[in-house]
Amino acid sequence: MKNLSNQPCLIARSLALVGDAWSMLIMRDAHTGLTRFDEFRKSLGIAPTMLTARLAALTEDGLLEKRRYSERPPRDEYVLTEAGQDFLPVLFAIGAWGRKHRPCNDVTRFFDAEAGTEIDPVTIDRATGAPIGTRPIRIAMPDNAVE
Repeated sequence: MKNLSNQPCLIARSLALVGDAWSMLIMRDAHTGLTRFDEFRKSLGIAPTMLTARLAALTEDGLLEKRRYSERPPRDEYVLTEAGQDFLPVLFAIGAWGRKHRPCNDVTRFFDAEAGTEIDPVTIDRATGAPIGTRPIRIAMPDNAVE
């Protein structure tokens, strides 16, 4: 995936950072307030070596920040950075796609904690106000791209 990080396409570059299921699920859990290694491990049932690698990558790529919460024994927690916080709409867009195209009755639901309403995300183009996917798109390569 790392070789995607130099592509001119921002989708490819972003997938190089969070394009695997474990990274996405770690980000989901971080948004629910999990910060500690053992919390992520318990929630995900992920092997410790895999979790260590994913947390290191998400930290290196700037989505999580590692903070020391105990000196004896030395223990760190992982908190969302601004980039990590900005990733939540991406997770909800994936979930909305899944609700539409992989429907199932017994699924996790997400609610706005203040309003108490179930979150129903919509992706809108800021310039046109049109929902993404309802209008044709055109891809423009950068001027210095080799074809």
